Amino acid sequence: MKLALLGIGTVGTGVYEMLCASPAFEVSRVLVREGKADAPYKCTDIRTITEDSEISVVAELMGGIEPAFSYLSAAIKAGKHAVTANKALVAEKGIELARLARENGVSFLFSAACGGGVPFLHNLALAAEGDEIVSLSGILNGTTNFMLDRMQRMGMDYAEALREAQQRGYAEADPSADVSGLDALRKLMLSCAVAYDKLPAEGFCREGIESFTAADVAHIQSLGLCCRLIVRGGMVGEKLYAFVEPVLFPATESECCVLENYNMAKYVGKNAGPMVFIGQGAGRYPTASAVVRDICSVGSAREMLREGCEKVSADNSVCFERYYVHLPKAFGNRFRSEQLWDEGETLRLISGKLSVQEMHAIANEIREKGGSIFFAAMGE
Repeated sequence: MKLALLGIGTVGTGVYEMLCASPAFEVSRVLVREGKADAPYKCTDIRTITEDSEISVVAELMGGIEPAFSYLSAAIKAGKHAVTANKALVAEKGIELARLARENGVSFLFSAACGGGVPFLHNLALAAEGDEIVSLSGILNGTTNFMLDRMQRMGMDYAEALREAQQRGYAEADPSADVSGLDALRKLMLSCAVAYDKLPAEGFCREGIESFTAADVAHIQSLGLCCRLIVRGGMVGEKLYAFVEPVLFPATESECCVLENYNMAKYVGKNAGPMVFIGQGAGRYPTASAVVRDICSVGSAREMLREGCEKVSADNSVCFERYYVHLPKAFGNRFRSEQLWDEGETLRLISGKLSVQEMHAIANEIREKGGSIFFAAMGE
């Protein structure tokens, strides 16, 4: 099988090495930026790839929306199977790329875009063909899991944990996409699209870990709890819910045993019951292994984004949680509390049940008024 790669950065290098180690594959071309074509197999013009009839698969490993979308569209129109690890691209343009792939009789696969080496989307797509997916959840960002683990197991503060994550290459120089929950949200968007044929393009709720402090760690640990950043998605009737937020679990729960930069992805099938996948969620070789897995699957009947998949608005008013909240005392009257700890200028409380949508709206309002707040759902 002859292939071409678009980009040869961290993940691209891993894919190239894995493919070259197998006699079943031949990497004919690698698309690089102008001035970087320092080997015969490297090229700078996408037409070198699209016009080569012997190349049957193109793997996009560039990142970003453009020119990745234009290049992959051109490859699909030229009758080549398409594989990508680009979650932002699939979240924004995946439905269109899947339509192009159907029209041209080729595959469009992207299991590496969610969970790195964890075979979550791959198996979720198979399950969705023959079972009803009841719900999705899990730890889908290795950077934040590493930081939360360091803060709670090693006693680091937020800044120390972030610094070590950056030193180890788990966090970018600008870590905002990870710590804000945006990266996890994009993975949830793809998971919902695969499971329910509905890609939540708006209406979702997102809370990261930027407000989590060493003082919060000390208090929740005194209650026998630990914190993880969790994605949740599913259907209530005809309404899709999709949200990302910190969740507090009893220290004996399985989520608390997911350490370092590992991921834990779950789905519940109506017939199969709960399925759990744990492994490395990022990195050169774990992600590269998922890309190669998709390359091996091209030409199968499986579609990850099926015909009829559409962008929708999530509705998080249908989900209700009790929340642990740390906020200024002046805003304490916004909650009906079941437990309360008065710390002078601030309060800690556990709220009565309220919708996910309402909790996130209250937090946004408090921040707009200059207040600081940390909140996490009670994992019950």
